[in-house]
Amino acid sequence: MALFGNAHTIDPATAQQDFARLLGQNEQVHAAYQLIRDTILFTDRRLILVDKQGITGKKVEYHSVPYRSITHFAVETAGTFDLDAELKIWVSGTALPIEKTFTKGVDIYEVQAILTQYVAK
Repeated sequence: MALFGNAHTIDPATAQQDFARLLGQNEQVHAAYQLIRDTILFTDRRLILVDKQGITGKKVEYHSVPYRSITHFAVETAGTFDLDAELKIWVSGTALPIEKTFTKGVDIYEVQAILTQYVAK
């Protein structure tokens, strides 16, 4: 399924090492998901979206969303025929949500629990 751009779980410790230059002092990656070329990191401080651009993927945009900026979010579980789960996050000052698709193997309830823990602070 990853060939179609859907996210799958990656080891948070690996993501911690791979993206150490993006993280603040003592910032910890709690969960990480990999798309074909992009990565989604949930840290103890923020959501980081790593968007590789262009044909070579050498140009990379790092989008940081502090949890306090998230106004609300929605998760949609995978179904019988629709095998993907979806996450939508609305950020203050924007009308359209950030949307990410996860494979059925990803525990979307875990993603929701992480967001609930940090957004509710």
